[in-house]
Amino acid sequence: MSAESTLHSPPRFSLFGRGPGEWLIGLPTITLLLLVLVIGTGEMLHGQLLRMGESMFGDKDHGVQYFMLRADPEKPACNPNLNVDAEVARQMAERHEGDVLDDLFEASAIDPVARRQAVLVSLEQCKARHDLYQKAAAHLTPTVVAYRTLETSFFGLFQFGTENRPLILLLLMGVTIVATTLGYHHISLVAPRFPRDFKIQAWTMLGASSVSMWSAIRYYQISVASGVEVEDPHIHFGWMTMFGALMLVSAWQTLRPHRPDDAHHIGEGTWLNALKTVPLAGLMTLSSANYFFGADHPSGLAIYTNALMEFPNLPLQLALFIWGGMLFKQSRMVDVFMNLLRPWKLSPEALTYFVLLAAAIPTAYTGGSGAFVMAAGAIIYHEIRAVGGSSQYALGASAMSGSLGVVLSPSLLVLAIVAVNKEVTSDELFHWGIFVFVLTSTLFFVASQMRRERHTIDIAPVRVALPATLSQVPTLLPYIAVVAVVCTFYSTVLDSPLNEITAPIIMPVMMIFIVIFDKLLQARGFGPQSAALAFSMHREKTAEASIRVATMETVGHLGGYLFLILLSQAAGGVIERSGIIHYAPEVFDSAWTAMAFMSVALVVLGMFMEPLGAIFLVSGTLAPLAYKSGIDPVHFWVMVLMAFELGYLMPPVALNQLLARQVVGDALVEAADEEVAKQSFYRRYERWILPCAVMTLALILVSFVPLALREFPDLQAWVKTWAMPELH
Repeated sequence: MSAESTLHSPPRFSLFGRGPGEWLIGLPTITLLLLVLVIGTGEMLHGQLLRMGESMFGDKDHGVQYFMLRADPEKPACNPNLNVDAEVARQMAERHEGDVLDDLFEASAIDPVARRQAVLVSLEQCKARHDLYQKAAAHLTPTVVAYRTLETSFFGLFQFGTENRPLILLLLMGVTIVATTLGYHHISLVAPRFPRDFKIQAWTMLGASSVSMWSAIRYYQISVASGVEVEDPHIHFGWMTMFGALMLVSAWQTLRPHRPDDAHHIGEGTWLNALKTVPLAGLMTLSSANYFFGADHPSGLAIYTNALMEFPNLPLQLALFIWGGMLFKQSRMVDVFMNLLRPWKLSPEALTYFVLLAAAIPTAYTGGSGAFVMAAGAIIYHEIRAVGGSSQYALGASAMSGSLGVVLSPSLLVLAIVAVNKEVTSDELFHWGIFVFVLTSTLFFVASQMRRERHTIDIAPVRVALPATLSQVPTLLPYIAVVAVVCTFYSTVLDSPLNEITAPIIMPVMMIFIVIFDKLLQARGFGPQSAALAFSMHREKTAEASIRVATMETVGHLGGYLFLILLSQAAGGVIERSGIIHYAPEVFDSAWTAMAFMSVALVVLGMFMEPLGAIFLVSGTLAPLAYKSGIDPVHFWVMVLMAFELGYLMPPVALNQLLARQVVGDALVEAADEEVAKQSFYRRYERWILPCAVMTLALILVSFVPLALREFPDLQAWVKTWAMPELH
């Protein structure tokens, strides 16, 4: 059972054709997501309004700038017609009537010449202020007043958004996490199927929400008792409200446990399998709480989870990217891309290679492989299956689809690394990221070709395939036009070209317009046809329905992912405070030993923590140790990104595998396992083995080849000469 199934099931009652789930969960979610878009676009628009205001109303010849007109000018209180001699005499007289003791120490203050000069300077300043006031008042026309009203309104909008981003994030987490809990859709090793599975999930979430609630209360109490005014008390109350709501939902689920209707899951199930259904976030919560409560620091759990509020932009950006991915699923753009490739009759392995290359671009903008897997994993799975790829192979490719592009520009993870590590620059990391991307993609291509049963390469003749591909180009042009119009609007009108800063705002807006345009084309019988019917049948026919369904799908995926991100902060706090890192030597004798230790430790860390929190943890712990041990900072951080990606694919947790299973669906995953139950070991576990093998080999090469080049100058010279002439 999933959040989608719970929320999309036929409602017992409806209002205007919408069930309670859509009103209570879908509507708040889309409102918050649109608010983030409006705030982001409003910020861009306000910057452009300021520039337009300066160009239209600024007067360089008279020294008047638009910022002077954004409020009614206040007339200076000083007298521009001051009699200098009279003022000097008055000040001198006041001085002589003052304290005699002051005169002993400030004899120069009664110097008539100095006093007159001071009065003249003050008079000139007064005249300048009056002159500026008169110029500003003369330029303050009704047109300026109307324009500044519009401009300051947008300023208030994005100022509100900037000041309240933590609150918006908290509201979004509250809605989606509660919905995910209601739908038993939290990320776990195995999805719940039997009554005992649902019981243990409810008990776990009840315990997790209870300790989180108590920690939030203690954190607020300690903050109040400190004697310092509590900063953002509404955030504290928001945490308590969210965890309180989770407690009520989980308590209700324990009193009225869910019993599946699936006839294949008769009986209570076993306790061993039930333990596999424990939500990873719930397990992190209870483990972290056990440490903090045992250390007599009950507020520690709340302190570290609240640290997410210090950088709310990234979770909000991930939410927008996931929403954009769900909207993308509702369009036929993937059909356009696949129809360009289908005439060549590529093997599933070759087709997958091109799909993963294309997937690297959106992954680079999201900066997180997990977000991309949730957004596009299902699309990749169904398209590989449509061309004859096995289920296990398609699942492995879906899980790995986001692992290749995290090192490419403009990856948000790379920018986060640069922000907290002055030893590296984004140019250096992106430069070497290109080589790493070529390496990983090539390794995947070679590995996928080795697993083929047929060793001959079959491809359609160019004379046949090329005309068929060109015939599909007209179906691509309308979508290119929509992308061009949106990008041109933001770049030209708002002076905000598509980059790592603007992508979280521009791309969801782009997908909204693409969905609207696509449904208009579909209603008129235009556009591509889909070969992956199992996937395309889930697309809605109208734009309104598509956006609504995409939002509800976003809720289910986003709630579990945000809860995992939230609690990984607490897990990082446990690692930080426990002093585990101190068991490592202060410095390693050799860079080889240090690199071996680092790569293993970071893979393990990647199994349990989301990337942003892990980057902050590594920056303060392992990174200085690596530098002191002779590892180049750029080399170290490129290796860190690779180790994290391997950790996200490595059992027993394998977060990206879990996310792939979540978006593809448990039924298809179970069918895939049954399909290969009697085949070889590799075929049974291909979705695990293939991605891990590729990324493990890539990690070994990225970790140790640069050390070998440094250790053996002759090898380095050969590589520079023959293999990588740009190496430096």
